[in-house]
Amino acid sequence: MTRLPATGPNAEQIAYWNDTAGPKWVAMQESLDRQIGPLGRVAMDAAGLSPGERVLDVGCGCGATSLEIARRVGPGGSVLGIDVSNVMLDAARAAGEGDGTPGLEFANADAQTAPLAPGSFDVAFSRFGVMFFADPAAAFANLRRALRPGGRLAFVCWQGLASNPWMALPLSAALRHMPPPVPPAPDAPGPFAFADPERVRRILEGAGFAGVSLASHDTDIAVGGGRDLDGTVDFLLQMGPLAAALRESDPALRGRVADAVREAVSPHADGTGGVRLASATWIVTAHAP
Repeated sequence: MTRLPATGPNAEQIAYWNDTAGPKWVAMQESLDRQIGPLGRVAMDAAGLSPGERVLDVGCGCGATSLEIARRVGPGGSVLGIDVSNVMLDAARAAGEGDGTPGLEFANADAQTAPLAPGSFDVAFSRFGVMFFADPAAAFANLRRALRPGGRLAFVCWQGLASNPWMALPLSAALRHMPPPVPPAPDAPGPFAFADPERVRRILEGAGFAGVSLASHDTDIAVGGGRDLDGTVDFLLQMGPLAAALRESDPALRGRVADAVREAVSPHADGTGGVRLASATWIVTAHAP
């Protein structure tokens, strides 16, 4: 499939999710879906999906959310999964073809700039896919226009790093052996871009949404989707804030960092070989007037 060119306001994210993050997500798709799948399902429940509805899945990645949504809306409904990462969409398309779910399509598109037909969806949904827009106000305005009057928005996003021990604990352990990464700008695209609930509210209301609600969802998650201890450590070294910090550090530090992370997370083994740690997300809902 033709790759979305790395141009426009989200050019940096398009390049990142095709060349750096996308291949890792594809390689670890099963582990990631087991880890964050339950969080996505909470947001789907909040969306109140009904049979026959038309749903836009924003940042659909490797397609697990789109497949689940398609099952919920049934054969009379439809799902369009969009993502800037063509490498992840290849996995999504393969999964969709193998599943044979009707009414499911995927497109390599940027939700901020894609020419979505006005009023063409009943619901816009996202599982951790909306925090990476260069201009979130413009992106959500585009999504609001794509919803019919009364159409619904629902997504899940991370709260701050300090509220997510599954990311904060291993990073803290690693930073005893490596220099801290350069902190991003407070509103820069990234996993914690929507940690501030007031910022989320301002963005959505400024984009024309009404009835904005943020519900805190705190729960333990299976880090790495239930991998054993060594597998969990490997997962943390490749995904999330620790992985980002490692990319900026001396590769020779990796062994010491891995040992420190293993020591930090091992007390949280759940007795079945996996590791469970606390997470905190926002379940965000709103509607188009």
